[in-house]
Order: sequence, then structure tokens, then C-alpha cells
Amino acid sequence: MPPSGRNTAKIQILRRQGVLNRHPQAVTDPLFQTGDFFDAHDLLQVKYEMLRRVDVDQSLVTEAAAAFGLSRPAFYHAQHAFAQQGLAGLIPRKRGPRGAHKLTPAVLDFVLQQRAASPSLTIGELMKGVQREFGLVVHRRTLERHLVRQEKKPR
Repeated sequence: MPPSGRNTAKIQILRRQGVLNRHPQAVTDPLFQTGDFFDAHDLLQVKYEMLRRVDVDQSLVTEAAAAFGLSRPAFYHAQHAFAQQGLAGLIPRKRGPRGAHKLTPAVLDFVLQQRAASPSLTIGELMKGVQREFGLVVHRRTLERHLVRQEKKPR
């Protein structure tokens, strides 16, 4: 189901908000085939309707999940998230750590002090210093990104 010209802007907004269904063609439920109100590209709407179909219409989980292009585990995850947080629970969250979780303010200060004291230190030497001082193994790219951000800051 390729997006029409009028739908392109909506798809871009859904993508930016993180609720674009990457597999709208997998949604086979008749409500989403009309193209009027229900939009298979809107993952939030798809998940909500799937939950409603089971809860209100008493459909089987397996049938509802298949009709809405999702798996049974995805149904149960959405059901739990909706019960805990309401509609906001259906919005997908980014996976993985949030931010530089190893680079605490103390570690960042240490790296900047080392670099200020000896600007010729390599990233590898800074990594070894962090490991010695804090017992942390920090990825090379993490330190590089941090140092680039520091150089861009106005003084």
C-alpha cells in the first residue's frame, strides 16, 4: 500500500514521532483496507485497534495479531504497556542505553583534565587512563564523540 501524495506528509510526521508502522502491508484487517479513517501506517492506531478487537469484540489473540500484522508477543507487550500507561504505553521506545551512561561527570572531568594537561594524549591513552582511574572500559568512539562535542562548545 504505497502512500498517496496527500499521505506523504503524514508518513513523515509518523516517522519523526516514532510511530510509523514499517510493515503497513501486513495489516489485513478490513477496517484498514478502506483508507478513510484507519491508517495502516499509524502504528499507534494499529496497536490500539488490535487491543480493542480482543478486549471488546472478544477475538482470539492469534487472529487479532495476525490481522493487524503483529506477533502474539507484540500483542501481549502492547496489552501490558497499555494497562500500565494508557495510550502513551503504545508508543515505541528507543532501545539501548540513554546517553553516555559510563561517562559520568567525574569521568568527563578526568578526560578533559588529562587532555588539557597533555593535549598530545591519544584516544587510546585516554581510554587506558579512564580504565586505570575508574575501572571502566570506555569505547574509543564514545570518547571521540565527547571530545568533538567539547571542541564545538563556545568558550
